[in-house]
Amino acid sequence: MINKWFEGAERRPYTLLSSYFVKWVVLGSFVGLMTGSASAFFLYSLDYVTSLRMENPWLLFFLPLGGAVVSFLYYKFGKSCTKGNNLILEQIHGGTEAVPLRMAPLVLIGTLITHLFGGSAGREGTAVQMGGSLSEWFGKLIRVTPADRKILLICGISGGFGSIFGTPLAGTLFGLEVLAIGLISHQALLPAFVASLVGNLIATSLWGVSHLHYPIGEIPALSFIVILKVILASILFGLTSRLFSELTHSLKRWYSYFFRNPMIKSAIGGIIIIGLVYLLGTRDYLGLGLPLIETSFTGEVSPLAFLGKILFTSLTLGAGFQGGEVTPLFAIGATLGNALSEWIGLYAPFLAALGFIAVFCGATNTPIACFIMGIELFGGEGAVYMFMACVISYLFSGHSGIYTSQQIGISKHPFFSFPLGTTLAGAKTLNKQKHNKKTLSQK
Repeated sequence: MINKWFEGAERRPYTLLSSYFVKWVVLGSFVGLMTGSASAFFLYSLDYVTSLRMENPWLLFFLPLGGAVVSFLYYKFGKSCTKGNNLILEQIHGGTEAVPLRMAPLVLIGTLITHLFGGSAGREGTAVQMGGSLSEWFGKLIRVTPADRKILLICGISGGFGSIFGTPLAGTLFGLEVLAIGLISHQALLPAFVASLVGNLIATSLWGVSHLHYPIGEIPALSFIVILKVILASILFGLTSRLFSELTHSLKRWYSYFFRNPMIKSAIGGIIIIGLVYLLGTRDYLGLGLPLIETSFTGEVSPLAFLGKILFTSLTLGAGFQGGEVTPLFAIGATLGNALSEWIGLYAPFLAALGFIAVFCGATNTPIACFIMGIELFGGEGAVYMFMACVISYLFSGHSGIYTSQQIGISKHPFFSFPLGTTLAGAKTLNKQKHNKKTLSQK
């Protein structure tokens, strides 16, 4: 229906361009309105349940029950929704499944339950899935073409990401860059930007959402020795992001292998989290990890805090609890940067800021989006260091990541080659096959 408005545009090139511009400003704005409003509702709800958990520590003991409830909802009503963000990526790459509207309330409820009872998870996955399902519903409502449907789904990702973190430029690039390693679809650049910008404006200006910003502190002068130190830290950031991704995927497989019933699997996961809380004697690793991030910029954290957050988050998500990975990745990177500061000899807030964006970058394979996020959150004075951190972390994280349906458009290194359309999950299968062939040939 929407395309009929522009049928006469082909007669003149500039009329066509103007029509395309107006079309995607309008459609992107609608997606931004929906994603910004959904993100605002989610953020207010998340603050409320987090406050309840902090005020009532006994709620942690209901984590196994909460996990079982979440898994039951997905078992009963989820169907393809269980794929989460990967379902959206698959559809943009040409999949034939629908992104159902029920994904939005399911992931919203599931994430709130996770945080109410103390699971370690994030929020970007919720925002992206709500954005994807709402944009899919909107596309069906106005009967868009298959090509426009893909762009609308990208708008949903960008609108959700930009509005949940208050970073419209990073949200734009994230929606484009996360699809395939090494490739960006400029065709969706304008729509994604409009959706992310409008989504952020709706969340902040209309609904009054405020976003946290952290002081980066003094930025060291550019010198050869500082560059070497940043390179070393960035390599560690990339390896840490790979550790998180691989551990999370492995725990998902192990949980499913030992506990075939999804409700039992999540309940056992909740029991393990409770046991770890009392074994370690701390609740610092529950929830989003915002206190850990704040302390990383303003004080000192335990040298092993990043490992604690990795373990708690991987165990939570592996057991089937809902939520994203990005905010925990922020916490992992910031705490690791803080821990490295004394050893490397650089300011703790400065390294925390680099870790904040670099570990996230390595786990999502989105170096440009993470670099832009660094500028939006911390300012442009340290842009050279931020770019270095993102590029190096991206390289050293290898062909791994938190989104298994992310495609490898261009390999990170010529030594590694993959068939066109290979996903991260497919790359792992190919590597195993090559390893098995090599082992057999040696025998």
